[in-house]
Amino acid sequence: MRRRTVLATALLAAVATPGTARAADPGPSVTLTGTTTLDSQAIFFVSYDGLVNNNSFQKNGLLTYKGYQYAVWYTADRNAVVGRRALGASTWSTVKVGHTLRYNDSHNVISMGVSRVDGRLHLNMDSHSDGFTYVKSVAGLMDNPAGLSWTAARFGAPQSTLDGLALTSQFTYPQFIATPEGRLQLSYRVAVSGNGRNALAEYDGTKWTALGEWTSSTGTYTSEHGSSTARNMYLHGIDYDRGGRLHSFFTWREQNGAVMCAGGGITNHDTGYVWSDDRGRTWRNDAGTVVGTTGGSDRVSVTDAGLVVDPLNADHSLMNQESQFTDSAGRPHAIISYVPGRFGQCTTNYVADRTANGRAFHVRKNASGSWQKTEIPVPLKSSQRTKLALDKYDNAYAILPFGRIAGASKASGYSDWTLLYDGAGLNAFGEVVIDETRIAQDNVLSVMYQVKSSGTTPSALRVVDFRLPG
Repeated sequence: MRRRTVLATALLAAVATPGTARAADPGPSVTLTGTTTLDSQAIFFVSYDGLVNNNSFQKNGLLTYKGYQYAVWYTADRNAVVGRRALGASTWSTVKVGHTLRYNDSHNVISMGVSRVDGRLHLNMDSHSDGFTYVKSVAGLMDNPAGLSWTAARFGAPQSTLDGLALTSQFTYPQFIATPEGRLQLSYRVAVSGNGRNALAEYDGTKWTALGEWTSSTGTYTSEHGSSTARNMYLHGIDYDRGGRLHSFFTWREQNGAVMCAGGGITNHDTGYVWSDDRGRTWRNDAGTVVGTTGGSDRVSVTDAGLVVDPLNADHSLMNQESQFTDSAGRPHAIISYVPGRFGQCTTNYVADRTANGRAFHVRKNASGSWQKTEIPVPLKSSQRTKLALDKYDNAYAILPFGRIAGASKASGYSDWTLLYDGAGLNAFGEVVIDETRIAQDNVLSVMYQVKSSGTTPSALRVVDFRLPG
């Protein structure tokens, strides 16, 4: 099928249409309320331009549940650790879960999820196109944190399967997502970069079930430079909104560098969007047409119509796995970043070019159903990713590399992006992790970051808290 885009001409405008927020709603603001130290000497090494304790695709490296906040990381001696604190507390209690990091590979992150159906904490870790390690807590641990001690005895032994379910020998990017019913799903990639597929598994409180793959790596993509016949879909996220719809923004990465104008760039192209109303069993494009079935023969493919909401060729060092969020009305928002055309039409070194000229953009669906895009007027000064969050008034926050925070108001139609916090004093390495779950629970934005270091010298891992508008 011939590939088409759904981007309206209006999306190219830098200024969005004003929204309909009540006049009494405050605009975005952040007030720093405190900083806590998770580990004064956490493991530090730079791999793929990032750190294993702070990567955008950790879902979640930091989360809040029933009045307690949880964090995961690797210590200087490579031990996988999970910590918790009561919200507002200044100290964390930590537990080693019986696994040590195998390689100096920043992809081998630790991700957390909570199965509300039985009150367990789940961890998946240490994988990059190979096997994974899985650990889960005893039932009820998350439901009674004040009454149950925080000890290693509360966690089961590390496993190389999901309670006996072997998924794939080439596993990467674990992301846990809680369904509206309280089940827990695990999103992951099968196979390798440039030739991989996305898949889902689901835990019902009794057992894990493999739902299967839902994206395709096949089909021909042709740019003005050349063609590619293999790729993978990189997710910017996978999230349920309040109404139970599952949303996912993505970009494609081609296997064949012939689609680029020059070597040294990156073969990511286009920002796409799909959604599901049946818990990820079938996937639809923006217009509502079914474009893939999880576990079936028809999967979401680069040749499907109506997937692309922001077209961009592979010549601008578009970043993969950036960030997304849904607003109170269930409308999807995303952050993407690349080198805009005003700086040239051909990047030749994606790290250097993004650091020199990269910009982040806010892409969203508005109330009329149209897609709009606004440039965030803060240079990235980094090759790394930006995180997105929305507060209870639907104001948007972009948490940029080095812990800088920019904000835009719903009232302005997200046209008034401005820098709210410059990261001064943090000395953050670059990419940061945010607690996506805490904002709705107590109106606080928590940001986990690691202090800059060099070589493999350990450095402090910290969480800084910001109060959002009340």
